[in-house]
Amino acid sequence: MAELSQEIAAYEAIRGDLEAKYLSQWALVHDCKLIDIFPSFEAAADFAVKNFGRGPYLIRQVGSPPVTLPASVMYRFT
Repeated sequence: MAELSQEIAAYEAIRGDLEAKYLSQWALVHDCKLIDIFPSFEAAADFAVKNFGRGPYLIRQVGSPPVTLPASVMYRFT
């Protein structure tokens, strides 16, 4: 299982291609691989939690600067 820093590095390696094709959509990276592109954060997070549990995985909006959240913030799907 990759660490979050490895997920970020994997995203950065493909960022240019993603920005050319999927600007403003949401990318999900897990085990250093692009899993899929989603239309919303909620859709990406629901898929990630259902398929990968608590992670780590990276969900980032393509073209947006990275956002750092405190460790105490956790997405809860309903």
